[in-house]
Amino acid sequence: MLRYVMPVVIGLVYVGLISFVPEPHRRRLNALIVTGAGAAYISGGGFGLWELAFCALLVAVGYAALNSYTLIGIGWLLHTAWDVMHHRRGTPLIPSLHDSSFGCAICDPVIALWCFVGGPSIKDLYHRFSRRRPADAGRPAQPVTVTP
Repeated sequence: MLRYVMPVVIGLVYVGLISFVPEPHRRRLNALIVTGAGAAYISGGGFGLWELAFCALLVAVGYAALNSYTLIGIGWLLHTAWDVMHHRRGTPLIPSLHDSSFGCAICDPVIALWCFVGGPSIKDLYHRFSRRRPADAGRPAQPVTVTP
């Protein structure tokens, strides 16, 4: 059970922490982080030179993603696919932790989903889903007038 829950918690902690970074720096930092994720498996070499090709792919995606949360999300989903391939091959992200690639494959889509909704801060998410919007705060309700 923890094997499924902890990666989701890690993804949510990542979202919570990164949401303290103000925009547009948050988006750019996320683009850099997903680019770096492309190099996560290079030292393990589970897929030989394909590791370098995947790293180059995520560098291109990360560069294009500097101005797009959607592309950052796509980068995380590409990394998810790479995690699944490594898990199935038996070459985990952290060699001493057999399920590390499996966990990463669960964590990454959590981050991707957050990116697909625009990478909002926790404060923005709270206001988006709460009944009272920030623009309405402090304003009295306006009476509705109906003309016959």
